[in-house]
Amino acid sequence: MENAAGPRDRTRGMVAVLALAGIVAAAMQTLVIPFLGLFPQLLHTTPANASWLVTATVLTAAVVTPVSGRLGDLYGKRRMMLICSGPLFAGSVICALANSLPPMLVGRALQGVGTSLIPLGMSLLRDVLPPERLGSAVALISSSLGIGTALGLPIAATVAEHADRHVLFWGAAAMNAVVAALIWLKIPVTPGRPEGRFDHVGAIGLSAALVCLLLGVSKGADWGWGSGVTLGLLGAAAVLLFAWGRWELRTTDPLVDLRVAAGRTVLLTNGVSLAIGFAMYAQGLIVPQLLQLPRETGYGLGQSMLHMGLWMAPAGLMMMLFSPLGARLSAARGPKTTLVTGSLVIALAYGSSTVLLGSPWTLVIVTCVCNIGVALAYGAIPALIMGAVPRTETASANGFNTLMRSVGSSVSSAVVGVVLAQLSTDFGGRHIPSEGGFRTGMLIGCGVALLAAAVAATIPSARPRKAPATPVDQAATPSPAPAR
Repeated sequence: MENAAGPRDRTRGMVAVLALAGIVAAAMQTLVIPFLGLFPQLLHTTPANASWLVTATVLTAAVVTPVSGRLGDLYGKRRMMLICSGPLFAGSVICALANSLPPMLVGRALQGVGTSLIPLGMSLLRDVLPPERLGSAVALISSSLGIGTALGLPIAATVAEHADRHVLFWGAAAMNAVVAALIWLKIPVTPGRPEGRFDHVGAIGLSAALVCLLLGVSKGADWGWGSGVTLGLLGAAAVLLFAWGRWELRTTDPLVDLRVAAGRTVLLTNGVSLAIGFAMYAQGLIVPQLLQLPRETGYGLGQSMLHMGLWMAPAGLMMMLFSPLGARLSAARGPKTTLVTGSLVIALAYGSSTVLLGSPWTLVIVTCVCNIGVALAYGAIPALIMGAVPRTETASANGFNTLMRSVGSSVSSAVVGVVLAQLSTDFGGRHIPSEGGFRTGMLIGCGVALLAAAVAATIPSARPRKAPATPVDQAATPSPAPAR
């Protein structure tokens, strides 16, 4: 019995390490949000410049994630996870030491590299876990993106209330050091495909296109949607993406195999991922503002920053609790069913907000139900992707899918920001979002979630393969290595 249990215990520990790595990396996205109002004074800069501390992380994550995924396929996922954990640690230390904007921007950009740990971890599991355990493990790692994002906010809010930002980033550095050590000790070496070549031209082209696209989307409200800079960036992104696509179709070792990505399952799943990323982020923008606005507005709930973070915390825990349920549903009914169900649950959460915006407790219900849906969807998405791509393309395909979620979040920030800015009201001499603006934003989230469910319903159902695994696949699936 001990011999039978040993490998299982080791793989459980490995899954726990990968989940922790994903949660810590994702938490870096929301770590600075409670401090955004304080950074202009702390860093001697303007509010517009301080907002780059969020944008820098998003841009780096978008650029690095598909590149690191491809490198993981070529040279090994564990190796790339260790490489990505280095900038994550260094960025936290730089932020802890910084007292001005430029080094903080450098540190925040380096922290964005950590997002790559999530798709790399999911892909590594395909190499080392037996099929019967793969679904639940991948669901947990995939959900870590939402868990970390949700938990980062209350943790940072607590620190902001009782300490200062230096404590926050030193704590982040310590956690990142622990994660790197655990990856080194507990994660087995996985084979790469060193005979393949890395597509440098494709990497540069996609990076340039993403920077233009995400800068235009995330900064359009500040610069003006009709300004020359915004339109120029969006136009450049369109041209670069077209040129990049032509290059990827012609090169022999593309960064992203667009022929595989254009397959119906992968294409539709990536489209749903973009919509789910939008829907998840919308409530994360609206609910904290509703909680913190003064009660005198008639719809604000007058909570402090700390209490706001605590009210938001249960939503992240829901993702952790319900990701195994999504895996069981996928095993019984298929990941397509789970994805449709998750999308409908998100739509239900947003729809219920029309009558549940009156108290902190009812808002907790909205955010918890929404994140239950996200947990179901996020667990099903990588299962659909990995079931439709070759083993040698797993990390690259998961990295590109994670990118789609990030693009959805960026578009959500822009759209909801415009809605709240346009539907505003005057309160004490300053413009704040009106109750109608919040309700409109929630209804948009509902509509996007319903669209995601409709698209997910058209994904082809997977057919079980009766053919035995090929020698290549057998060689690429080693037995779980003993812990180091």
